[in-house]
Amino acid sequence: MKRLFNNFTSNPKNDILSGLTVALALVPEAVAFAFVAGIPPLVGLYGAFMMGIITSLFGGRPGMISGATGAMAVVMVHLIQKGNEVGNALANPIENLGLQWLFITLLFVGVIQILAGFLKLGKFVRLIPHPVMMGFVNGLAIVIFISQLGMFKENIGGETQWLSGSNLMLMLGFVLLTMGIMHFLPKLTKKVPAALTAIIVVACITIFGGLDVSTVGSFIRDGGGTGLKGSLPSFQGQIFTFSETLVGNWGLILSTAFLLAAVGLIESLMTLNLVDDLTETRGSGNRECVAQGGANILNGLFGGMGGCAMIGQSIINVNSGGRGRLSGATAAIALLCFILFGAPLIEQIPIAALVGVMFMVVIGTFAWSSFRILRKIPVADAIVLIAVSAITVWQDLAIAVIAGVIMSALVFAWQNATMIRARKRIKEDGTKVYEIWGPLFFGSVQNFNRKFDVKEDPNNVEIDFIESKVSDHSGIEALANLTKKYLEEGKVVRLTHLSPECQVLLLKADPTFADVIEKSIDDPRYHVVTDLMDSEV
Repeated sequence: MKRLFNNFTSNPKNDILSGLTVALALVPEAVAFAFVAGIPPLVGLYGAFMMGIITSLFGGRPGMISGATGAMAVVMVHLIQKGNEVGNALANPIENLGLQWLFITLLFVGVIQILAGFLKLGKFVRLIPHPVMMGFVNGLAIVIFISQLGMFKENIGGETQWLSGSNLMLMLGFVLLTMGIMHFLPKLTKKVPAALTAIIVVACITIFGGLDVSTVGSFIRDGGGTGLKGSLPSFQGQIFTFSETLVGNWGLILSTAFLLAAVGLIESLMTLNLVDDLTETRGSGNRECVAQGGANILNGLFGGMGGCAMIGQSIINVNSGGRGRLSGATAAIALLCFILFGAPLIEQIPIAALVGVMFMVVIGTFAWSSFRILRKIPVADAIVLIAVSAITVWQDLAIAVIAGVIMSALVFAWQNATMIRARKRIKEDGTKVYEIWGPLFFGSVQNFNRKFDVKEDPNNVEIDFIESKVSDHSGIEALANLTKKYLEEGKVVRLTHLSPECQVLLLKADPTFADVIEKSIDDPRYHVVTDLMDSEV
């Protein structure tokens, strides 16, 4: 029991206090992302609660926070708009049909993510290169910063305008005060979380000082909501008509489900990697996939927005001392309590305090060392780093990561394509030996073929692969074609030190290769290398 408790939390006070801090910051973010997706604020808030509680208890990364996210909200918009258009066009219009479609879609999202976990696809996050990771966090920091700029606007006469004059000065003053408390308080004491303290101090100043500033409540009302109180949309009496609307629209629902699942998993696994680095521990990507899927299914069943891991909130949690599952559970339960019981108090929290907290997250997230190393790393890596940062801001996190991995893979393939070499020597008996060095794969096939002079070579040729490995079908095909050319010229060719896998594939392609593959040579270096490779795999 003691071991189980220690796995749940090693420092209850820090986990609880950091969880409360995160919960306060979750409210406006969940509401903002709900507005982005075009759904009621309560759907976003309840979605954040369900995502948070499931992933904190059953996820693969203690201390990581999940909730409603902007990356998934952007993907949801088209589905919700299309659903609402279909619902409004019916003879008996269905209100919020797009929201009903979203809940159905989330069920498929959950199933896809759970399957990804059971198929152990989470391990592929290890293939993400370091320049992509750095570009990812830099782009994320810029996105968070830009998203907070919207808080410096106000609604006047139905039009949104930038703050000016005394309102702007007041907003900037409280933002700087929040950031100052978060920066200097840890230097005095670390017994209380700086972010929570800053929020409480700024809230007390505005409440007891009677200052007219933008608050969580006014932010929700300006966005078209009525506050933290209310009820979820009701779909009673619409089930039969709703099922009819799905006919002909399954393609949109399923394609959106796959896209949402991919975006959620990529952002979550990237966040897991980032938190691993911050805490110097290691989480389970596959377990996180299953937990995310289960949480999204729960959202689909009970009317939540769904979501994935939240990088900004996870960093707030870790930096505030939240390292156990208790911190995420506390944040989720506190968020639910805010909605049910503490709405009047939470609505009075100044937006400036939450903006200040997020600005400190931006400063802590951005990889400032990337400016220093740009001139020291290979040009290709520098281009990938900058490109991923730009694409993150221009598109979204998932597209940026996929693009970065593809760019890095192409660079790797190009570099390895030029590495293949063939050392040539003549044995005493007149046999010409080609000692191949470097990988033989689709990118290096052309260079490989240029190394040989079939017509001018002597009658006996040996191709030695002791320092090379045939990596794919293209390499096997190139080797098979080269061997056939020698045989057609009436020359004797032997292939030595081929890997067992390559031998099997060559024999499957053409059983006559049994006459050219040299099996009698037993080189200990080869077996040591293959044993090491097998053990690593």
